[in-house]
Amino acid sequence: MNIEEAKEKFTALVEAQLDRIAALKAEGDFVDYKNKDHIIIGVCGGDGIGPSITHQAERILRYLLKDDIESGRIEIRDIEGLTIERRAAELAAVPPAVLEEIKKCDVILKGPTTTPRKGDEWPNVESANVALRKELDLFANVRPVKIPELGIDWMFYRENTEGGYAIGKEGVTINDDLCIDFTVATQPGCDRIIRAAFENAKANGRTRVTAVTKANIIKTTDGRFLDTFYKIAEEYPDIQADDWYIDIMTAKLLDEARRRDFQVVVLPNLYGDIITDEAAEIQGGVGTAGSANIGKKYAMFEAIHGSAPRMVKEGREIYADPSSIIKAAAMLLNHIGYQEKAEKLERALYICSTEEKKVVLTGRSTGATSEEYADYIMDTVSKL
Repeated sequence: MNIEEAKEKFTALVEAQLDRIAALKAEGDFVDYKNKDHIIIGVCGGDGIGPSITHQAERILRYLLKDDIESGRIEIRDIEGLTIERRAAELAAVPPAVLEEIKKCDVILKGPTTTPRKGDEWPNVESANVALRKELDLFANVRPVKIPELGIDWMFYRENTEGGYAIGKEGVTINDDLCIDFTVATQPGCDRIIRAAFENAKANGRTRVTAVTKANIIKTTDGRFLDTFYKIAEEYPDIQADDWYIDIMTAKLLDEARRRDFQVVVLPNLYGDIITDEAAEIQGGVGTAGSANIGKKYAMFEAIHGSAPRMVKEGREIYADPSSIIKAAAMLLNHIGYQEKAEKLERALYICSTEEKKVVLTGRSTGATSEEYADYIMDTVSKL
């Protein structure tokens, strides 16, 4: 690509983002699930271990929502086709027919999907997660991490549709010596994620919101995010606002003397991806954490780990830990208004994984299957 071609591509990227900003400014309010007579939950198994573990989470949802499924208020739909094989065959991050079915649902429970990287056997299709977040405008990636015995109760608000991932496949290679990628920050995008974090703090009696950036180096986009953070913080005088740089924040989450002081954390996209995986590891590993992707019209709930194709190749997918996707199912229940059922499921997960441990997962035939673990969780819920 010569310099003039690069200029043309950059112009097109800027125009697309300006169009996107216009759409953001015109968006409506959040869906009020309490007043919906019919809620459709779509279940996408994904690939790798995804179908196996997602099936267990679906079983638990059907168990907990049995009465409302029978009454017709809740409908659960299985959506096939979000596999790497089909995505590669159609050269699409999300096959159009699959996306059409997803958009007919209110909320999605989604298993992990494979994202190809350079050198893989698959063509360079975009991440299905990134594509769905953009297509459904799921701007808030919400990840809770709670470890009562360590005094940790964190809620992360990661911006989902901008930053370094917004146009990640649109970078340019000028010549053999120069490659350039882009990061994006928009005023409406910064406003809504930061406001969502403060609103969460306000609604849940939390007293501190922390922004994480690298605004001392990435001065334009991270600078905009941080400036917006402190302007919005002025509207919440009862909540302490502070900020940390991403490098030192990764250290502070490991600092036993300081980490329990953090409450709600709001971050641009890339930093949120890094920090929430670190936080999940402190909790017990990425297999223990669920994730919500919230927009004003749609919401998607998923495990935060990958598709683990090696487990499938070794025939071990039936032993995969379903805890992360089950936690995501609990977040889904809470989002659509079933707070009591969500709390019971969360409590059962904690009992099964920490207090009792009557059924142990090892990822191999030396431990329980994911189905046996899901049965254990449902049995525990029934006793609460």
